[in-house]
Amino acid sequence: MAAVAEVNATIRILIVGDDPLVRAGLAMIIGGSPEMSVVGEAACGAEVPAAVEACAPDVVLMDIRMPVLDGLAATELLRARPDPPEVVVLTTFDADEYVLRALRAGASGFLLKHTPPAEILRAIVRVSAGEPILSPTVTRQLIAHVADTGAAARRQHAVRVLSPLSEREREVAVAVGRGRSNAEISGELFMSIATVKAHISRILGKLDLNNRTQIALLAHDAGLTG
Repeated sequence: MAAVAEVNATIRILIVGDDPLVRAGLAMIIGGSPEMSVVGEAACGAEVPAAVEACAPDVVLMDIRMPVLDGLAATELLRARPDPPEVVVLTTFDADEYVLRALRAGASGFLLKHTPPAEILRAIVRVSAGEPILSPTVTRQLIAHVADTGAAARRQHAVRVLSPLSEREREVAVAVGRGRSNAEISGELFMSIATVKAHISRILGKLDLNNRTQIALLAHDAGLTG
């Protein structure tokens, strides 16, 4: 793990990846923003727990394919911690089965490695504010590219997980799974945006989820999104 000098910034970033050139490029991009700073780097998933403990990042940019411990396993370890940092997975492919698995594990979204620098910075700001950077619509596009193995088991699991929801919460979950924004859900279900947000918060709490992307994935797996 390489320590990185911290500057006065709001959002603390840990970069995880086995390619030093990719890490250097991301550090350069982030270093140009007054809103954030790179507080540490790790070369593989096995270094992540110690790096998070030492650096206390707000957001972890996590490569997926790494030796020793890949980004998926590292994400699962992080999301099991109390008050974990947000995780954004990095990939070369927009149709990567590992990306989908990382999202199910609790990552807040994913970025392609060739994403323009300005978009990377905007994504980090959004994630640090608790807003997933992968919309349910993009999630469904990703799902469509992944081999549909184990669909029956996933459906059974999703139906069971969603069962504690009230009828109204279930309607909101389905709307989230269909890629609707809070404003769109408000109009469709005839409730205020504040009520929509409250329902989503209750859904996350009841189902022990981290973000609305996971709600969308469950609704899709349960066959509720049509």
